[in-house]
Amino acid sequence: MRTALSAGLPPASSPRFRHNCAVHSQSGFQLLELLLALAIIAVLATVAIPAYSQYRDRVNNATAASDINMIVQAIERFYTENNNYPDTLGQVGMNSLKDPWENPYQYLRISGANIRGNGRLRKDRNLVPINSDYDLYSMGKDGASVPPLTAAHSRDDIVRANNGKFIGLAADY
Repeated sequence: MRTALSAGLPPASSPRFRHNCAVHSQSGFQLLELLLALAIIAVLATVAIPAYSQYRDRVNNATAASDINMIVQAIERFYTENNNYPDTLGQVGMNSLKDPWENPYQYLRISGANIRGNGRLRKDRNLVPINSDYDLYSMGKDGASVPPLTAAHSRDDIVRANNGKFIGLAADY
């Protein structure tokens, strides 16, 4: 009968044998810990990424509304000095200003302009123009917009409505 010593293996009671067994069982446990940690990170990422995305959307919407308010003030100063609204945002020095999604702000003079029909004007759910002096808005996250605020491409726009009484998300108007 062969013994552990004759086979070249250390006896089960030797410290070397116990050390080898401890290393093997410890490395298996480390792999299990690593998999558990990766699973926890995956669950946290699944929850955190959408929450962060919603937070960024709210911040960008607030920034665009603040920019629109600043542009409105410049337009009102222009109106006070010239007794009419500017034809472009360039006349008030705001033509290079971009929204948080890197799109230019959209402006359309209505009062005193020769606009035939209301095809280009922004409209509410009843297809009534939302402003009578000028339209000013950001095309929002998708960078696309159409005149009715109820259209899918316009729901994320940041708009000025009711001649300045409302500035915010088109979906909230």
